[in-house]
Amino acid sequence: MGIDSDLLHKIKGVIECPNPDKDIRRFDANLRLFPPFIDNDVCPLTIKNTILQSCYLRNTEWVCGVAVYTGNETKLGMSRGIPEPKLTAMDAMIDKLTGAIFVFQIVVVIVLGIAGNVWKDTEARKHWYVLYPNEGPWYELLVIPLRFELLCSIMIPISIKVSLDLMKGLYAKFIDWDAEMIDHETGCPSHATNTAISEDLGQVEYILTDKTGTLTENKMVFRRCCINGIFYGNESGNALKDARLLNAVASGSPDVIQFLTVMAICNTVIPVQSKTGAILYKAQSQDEDALVQAAAKLHMVFVSKSGNILEIRYNASVLHYEVLEILEFTSERKRMSVVVRDCQNRKIILLSKGADEAILPYTAAGQQTRTFSEAVEQYAQMGLRTLCLAWRELKEDEYHEWSLMFREASSTLVDREWRIAEVCQRLEHDLEALGITAIEDRLQDGVPETIETLRKAGINFWMLTGDKQNTAIQIALSCNFISPEPKGQLLLIDGKTEDEVSRSLERVLLTMSITTSEPKDVAFVVDGWALEILLKHYRKAFTDLAILSRTAICCRVTPSQKAQLVELLKSCDYRTLAVGDGGNDVRMIQQADIGVGISGREGLQAARAADYSIGKFRFLKRLILVHGRYSYNRTAFLSQYSFYKSLLICFIQIFFSFISGVSGTSLFNSVSLMAYNVFYTSIPVLVSVLDKDLSEETVMQHPQILFYCQAGRLLNPSTFAGWFGRSLFHAIVVFIISINAYAYEKSEMEEVAMVALSGCIWLQAFVVTLETNSFTILQHLAIWGNLIAFYVINWIVSAIPSSGMYTIMFRLCGQPSYWITVFLIVAAGMGPILALKYFRYTYRPSKINTLQQAERLGGPILSLGNIEPQPRSLEKEVSPLSITQPKNRSSVYEPLLSDSPNARRSFGSGTPFDFFQSQSRLSSSSYSRNCKDN
Repeated sequence: MGIDSDLLHKIKGVIECPNPDKDIRRFDANLRLFPPFIDNDVCPLTIKNTILQSCYLRNTEWVCGVAVYTGNETKLGMSRGIPEPKLTAMDAMIDKLTGAIFVFQIVVVIVLGIAGNVWKDTEARKHWYVLYPNEGPWYELLVIPLRFELLCSIMIPISIKVSLDLMKGLYAKFIDWDAEMIDHETGCPSHATNTAISEDLGQVEYILTDKTGTLTENKMVFRRCCINGIFYGNESGNALKDARLLNAVASGSPDVIQFLTVMAICNTVIPVQSKTGAILYKAQSQDEDALVQAAAKLHMVFVSKSGNILEIRYNASVLHYEVLEILEFTSERKRMSVVVRDCQNRKIILLSKGADEAILPYTAAGQQTRTFSEAVEQYAQMGLRTLCLAWRELKEDEYHEWSLMFREASSTLVDREWRIAEVCQRLEHDLEALGITAIEDRLQDGVPETIETLRKAGINFWMLTGDKQNTAIQIALSCNFISPEPKGQLLLIDGKTEDEVSRSLERVLLTMSITTSEPKDVAFVVDGWALEILLKHYRKAFTDLAILSRTAICCRVTPSQKAQLVELLKSCDYRTLAVGDGGNDVRMIQQADIGVGISGREGLQAARAADYSIGKFRFLKRLILVHGRYSYNRTAFLSQYSFYKSLLICFIQIFFSFISGVSGTSLFNSVSLMAYNVFYTSIPVLVSVLDKDLSEETVMQHPQILFYCQAGRLLNPSTFAGWFGRSLFHAIVVFIISINAYAYEKSEMEEVAMVALSGCIWLQAFVVTLETNSFTILQHLAIWGNLIAFYVINWIVSAIPSSGMYTIMFRLCGQPSYWITVFLIVAAGMGPILALKYFRYTYRPSKINTLQQAERLGGPILSLGNIEPQPRSLEKEVSPLSITQPKNRSSVYEPLLSDSPNARRSFGSGTPFDFFQSQSRLSSSSYSRNCKDN
């Protein structure tokens, strides 16, 4: 059925809406139609009938609407802030080393500039052939320092950024091309969105992870239930196969029928009939889909939805219900309700479902809810997700009076959400609890093994979930987050007031500080309410607790609290990785040093906002241990080698100044210097992107070697000092041997320069060879092919009369003394380094050297011992008095501004357009579900 285009053009009206804002969860507006549409004088508009920019329209063939916000004034356009640039730990270290070299360069220029001017005034004027005038202009003192500035400018390799960017781009491609990180179930490959932080993966110290959809499959399966005090499914583990429940359904038990009716109706699911006649359900959440599917298997089938009329088929009878109002779920109310009219007896019924703490306190006086509370506790300890179902019959007068208030609240433009919640509270009382549903969310394959391996690598885990405490604890036990007693110990931080939370925190801190000396796996658990107080009033003490604890479970947390916890750990200089799968994890992912999104059933919001996207949690192990570690090792070598080769040629220039009257004269011509950096030394090191110090299998079997990356053992001031000393030593060797050898033969200075350059190129080849762990054909071609290319290029240049190098290379290569000199340079330069490397490898081997030797010999390594990092020490010992609440709290504890109530609500999973829907086949409440990202 369509709308007549002539009638559509006659529709006129006004949309009353707020100024553009970036809150994608709210759109409080009204539509006022002009006559003759008097009946629709005021029509409230919400985010449910709004389509946001860049979404996909589903489950409907057409939609008629009007654009509300456009351009940069759309909600997503205003939310599109400038992302904070992420600086890796290695980039920060390289920047510091660059600053140190710059200071060294300035000192060298000043010292040599002064020495050059002194030599000029004392010695140069004595030699007539130098042709220095007796008096010169005032700026003559700056000439020699400026010459040395030009000579020393290559101390800082400008090419290092280009080389690093090229290699980091390849690191990202290796992740994209990794066939072992493809989720074969969905065909989803891993993808690196950010190509600049791959080496940070190898330095991760904390992983903060969501639970549902990240550690679990987010495939909800209805397992057990408790109806009117009777437990179903406990014996078989599947209530749908429980004979007692099937008999109760067949006999038409009123309690069971009412329970199933709430399961089938109290939702926002849309049934769609396929071409084969089967009924498919389009659900906003997996929980709702599981409940509707379970009700259908128990013969309470949700058949169709036409406008506001629902058709339910129960056994042979067909029931119809008219949906009068939908009271949407919010994170504050923790429940949703629908008001329906039974078309058979015209009764108005309120059906509700939600968390037990949001339903049971609002039951009618005198109803026994103890059994339901026990059922919730029992199911939560099994790791099941629970919902409480309830209902109440409404009187016509009561509903109509409430409906007017609800319509008024729905059309207000100020504090609409708060007004609606207040009005909903007026209806959701005196409920009759029907029972408890228990849904299983299975762990993903490989999650326990992945967490166990990464914990061996010295990585700490925090679980941040919006689920119940008992459910989160059971999932944590199942996936090796925490160890059961007596090996593990779980400490609880709870409380509703500041005093209660402070006492709980004090007790946990004291216990944690005592047990740090014992080999015990200690973790703490905190809920969202207590966490809000901790972050606001006891941030310093909570930070101390974060340093002491390797594992934490944070329950009932909001998206803003997840981001605050990431910020807390980053303030302690930990490298953090956040992993999640839904829109409520986006803030946490963007706040972390590394964000990993899982392309799951919650859409692609997290994957698109993350630096890396993976199909399953188990791929995190390979992402960190293989790709992260290799990236760190390769980047450490490339960055230090780049400084080494630049310092080497620069030191030779400095040494030459000592025999050229400290005049700032260059030994090498400009063409040779350019080719040295661009061709001769860049190509061999770029293939280090393929280097592997250990095989992937060895790395996965011995994850504890990741500590060398976490501790920055391969790139730090001490390792850089070693490369600095190597460049100085090689410069001395090259300069002394080349100068002495060709001074003996009274050669031209151009020949001496070419001999020195040849010695540098040969040393580069052997240095790269020595530092390479695994050789491939490409690496041999790059190293030795580059050496051959050096001679080919110089032979060609030497054949050009105007090149300034005419016949030099031909003459040198024909002299046996040239090849003897090159051999002496290589032997003198590499001999001590080889001896030192042999001594360290033989008598003081690292754990990595041990594994390398085992790989070469083909023998197993039984144990590498403990190489985990030592825990960070606190700034000062925590005392109970430091936690007790003071009178003036702001003077002791760092304040943390709490977010507004709107900021603490969970993100929805939909991403609709900024486009108002006026007519559609679907009801307005369905659009937030139909607009998930593809």
